[in-house]
Order: sequence, then structure tokens, then C-alpha cells
Amino acid sequence: MFATLSDRLADTFKNLRGKGRLSEADIDATAREIRIALLEADVALPVVKEFVGAVKERARGEEVSGALNPAQQVVKIVNEELVTILGGETRRLRYAKTGPTVIMLAGLQGAGKTTLAAKLALWLKDQDKTPLLVACDLQRPNAVNQLQVNGGRVGVPVFAPEPGNGVGDPVSVARASIEEAKRKLHDVVIVDTAGRLGVDAEMMQQAADIRDAVRPDEVLFVVDAMIGQDAVTTAQAFLDGVGYDGVVLTKLDGDARGGAALSIAAVTGKPVMFASAGEKMTDFDLFHPDRMASRILDMGDMLTLIEQAEKTFDAEQAMKAADKLSGKGGEFTLDDFLEQMQQVRKLGSLSKIMGMLPGMAQFRDQLENFDEREIDRIQAIIQSMTPAERANPKLIDGSRRARIAQGSGRQVSDVNQLVDRFFEARKMMQQMARGGGMPGMPGKPGKPGMPGMGGGKKGKSRPAPKKGKGKRVSGNPAKAAQQAKALQAKAQEEKAGSGTNPFGTPDEDVDLEKVAKEFQLPEDFSKFLK
Repeated sequence: MFATLSDRLADTFKNLRGKGRLSEADIDATAREIRIALLEADVALPVVKEFVGAVKERARGEEVSGALNPAQQVVKIVNEELVTILGGETRRLRYAKTGPTVIMLAGLQGAGKTTLAAKLALWLKDQDKTPLLVACDLQRPNAVNQLQVNGGRVGVPVFAPEPGNGVGDPVSVARASIEEAKRKLHDVVIVDTAGRLGVDAEMMQQAADIRDAVRPDEVLFVVDAMIGQDAVTTAQAFLDGVGYDGVVLTKLDGDARGGAALSIAAVTGKPVMFASAGEKMTDFDLFHPDRMASRILDMGDMLTLIEQAEKTFDAEQAMKAADKLSGKGGEFTLDDFLEQMQQVRKLGSLSKIMGMLPGMAQFRDQLENFDEREIDRIQAIIQSMTPAERANPKLIDGSRRARIAQGSGRQVSDVNQLVDRFFEARKMMQQMARGGGMPGMPGKPGKPGMPGMGGGKKGKSRPAPKKGKGKRVSGNPAKAAQQAKALQAKAQEEKAGSGTNPFGTPDEDVDLEKVAKEFQLPEDFSKFLK
């Protein structure tokens, strides 16, 4: 959603790189580019003016003029101001001290309230709560049925005494749900209310009546992040008519320009509390302004990635794999490789996971074109192998590769690629697990890096001496034999002369560590090293 904005801001900051000092013209040009980027992203004009004004004011101050790297300091300022307009800090749910916590959802029809109610219920369930869903949308056809289906998918009960489709009183249902929750010991009640195709007096009144009947601890306004500037208008109208405590953004995975997400908190003064970024019930989490700002500026979102991995990964399996890679628990096999890939698959879309890493915006086209079925193909190849072949891939010769390719419905070249990639990946992971550093990166002093990079200090490499022309051999057989005999005698003389080392290196092996420990500098010299 923020791809265009990210690209524009990245291009703007590129122009500042390499400048030791920023002039007034540089600051004005940067501010103008940021303003254009935000307006193109459909951010509300008052928010753009306030944001650009704050960035310019801070960029002219001492924190940039005195910085060693002014360009990085400007990026830092933009990041901090983005966090500010997105709400500042993460706002969490307030729970009632006594009785069930009541959460009421309000918003326009089509914003995704009913689906979001089930997502919120699942999220609360993971927080060790026992939620109850309440069907108070009795206007929209099959809204009650949709909530019941979604409730069944997430394993949360639904209170729906009325069939809906225009039948029943939503205020009475909402009031009765509180008693039902107390009777069945539910500690959170989520009330799904009706929406309309536009803001009207009847909808506002019904939402206000439900609010007065249940006295919710939190009223959440659900807004579609793809509707642009109209989201801000609707949010302000709901705030004036019904009032709410926080905003929930849906469809953040869409390809719209995302100005609503950057505008709502600043215009209404109410924080964005949750964000839904996918169709799955698990694609829902707290909204973190600092993490969203980092994503917009292509700094990645490692904290969210780590949290998702902690929820998904089996710690015991991961520990076993780590032991195998470090050489403590046997050989790392293709079975382990497949298990690790399946664990990663549980995290969700690989392109989405890669998108959380810093600097991945430059590979956006490749990520968008990535075929998620590649993991299925790899799985088919590995599962077409015998247990012995998976345990020891070195057994896989030409005939076995042909059999595996036929069994998995792939080409022999695909099997070759997988086996080669497995050996390379295993070698790389083993080196990292044993503290040898990342391939292609320099090693630490005392720990070698990968070939071509070296560990510790890197000396200047001498160019290899040019290979000269060999000595001509005579075409006469007698002369040729004589030359060969002379060369052999010369080589033996050189060998005999090189038998003793001028530096006196002993023949036996030397314990270098012991020698280094016992070595003492002269007292008058060692004082200069202290």
C-alpha cells in the first residue's frame, strides 16, 4: 500500500547522500519532494502542511547542521515525524476491572466489520481471553450467518437470538448479550453493529442507542484503508455523531495509496489501534506507529517478524536443527531442511516475510513475481526420495536423480539444482552456527571469513607473476637427453641447498598458543605498549 510513497521518499533521500552540509536550498528542495510524495499518497492536506513544516523546522536546527551525516539525520527526523502523525505510540485495549469487557464495532457497510469481529475474537483468544461474538447487524442480508460461520472458524461462540435480514431489535440483542456473557463466564463481548452505504441519521442513532445500552469499554471505528480521503470525512462524522476510542484499519494489504492510514490519527486525534492486512483470520495485529514508519522508509519491521516467528516456530525442532548445524546432534539432512521450510511456510506468504526485511524495496518486483508454489515443488522432490537418500544426499547418483524427477513430476535439472542448493545452504549454515561468519562477509580477528573475504586485517595481494615461456628443447634426441639430464642435476642441487631453513624452524610441530603465552617483551620496550 505504501510502495509509491516509499519509493518517492527513497529517491528524495538519495539526493542528499554525500553532502557534508545541507544548504537552505537543499532543505527546501527536500521538503518540496516530501510534500509531493505525501500528496500523491492521498494524505490529507492539513496533515501534509503540518508534517512538512515540522520537518523543515527541525532540518534547519542544530541537530542537522551539527550532525556528521546530515542526510541520515534528515531521515531520522522524517521517521520521528511519521511516527508522530501515525499516533505516536502503540495504544492497547483497556479491559474492564469488573464484569465482561465490552467492545463495540462501528463503521460503514463494506469496511469489513463482521470479518474483523472474528479476527479480533481470535486475537483475544490468543491473549488467554474467552470472547463472545454478538450479532447486532440485523439489517444486512446474511450478516448474522456470516458472523456465525466466522465464529465457527476461529472457535468462538456467537450470540445470535435473532435471525436478522431485517428482523429483530439490535438494541435488545446487545443488552441481552451482556447477561449471556455473565452467565457463561465470557470476559470479553464483541458487538458487531450494522453499517450503511453512507453516513445517515438512522445509522448514527442506532449505533448511539446500542452504545447507551451496553456502555462499552472500547468503541472501535472500522475503516477501509483503501477509500482514501473519504475515510477521514467518515471518521470525523462518526466521531461527532457516536464517538469512539480508537480506529481499526482494514485492507492494509491493498494496492491503494494509503493516505487514510497517515491522516486519520492526525485529523481525528484518535489512535489507530489495530490493523488487518490480509484475508486470513490471523492477518490481524496491534498497530505499531514506529514499525509502520520503518516500513514506509524501507527500514524493515524486524520486531513483527520476530514476534510472528516466536508464535509459529516449534522451539524444540529449531533447537534440534541448530544442534545438528553446530555438529552436536548429528548430520543436518534433507528431512531437517524440509521441516525448516515448512516452519517458514507457516509464517505466511514468503514475499510478505521478505518485505519485512530492511532494504527490500529495491527487490519489490522480484518479490511480487515470486512463485509461492516453489516450496511445494521442493517438497514434492524431497518426498520422492527414499529415507536413506534424504539422510545422505551424497547417495543420489544419476539414475536415482532420474527416478526422483519422475516421481515428483519435475525435470532432472530441478533435482540437480535442489541437491546442489542444499549442500551450499548446509555449508553456509554450518559455518554460521560454528561462529565462522556469513559467506561473503569478512571474518572476525581469529575467525576466518569465507573464501575471497579473509578474516582479520586484509593485506594487499601481490599480482601473480606472469608465466614466462618455457626453455626450448632441442629437436636432436641426443641433445634433448643431455638438456634433461642437466636440468635434473640442477634441481637436485637446489633441493639439497634448501634443506636447512635460514630461520631455524624446527622439524617438530610447535604449540603456537603456548609460545605466545610464554613470550615476554623486554621491560624497557613493553612500557610503550601500555
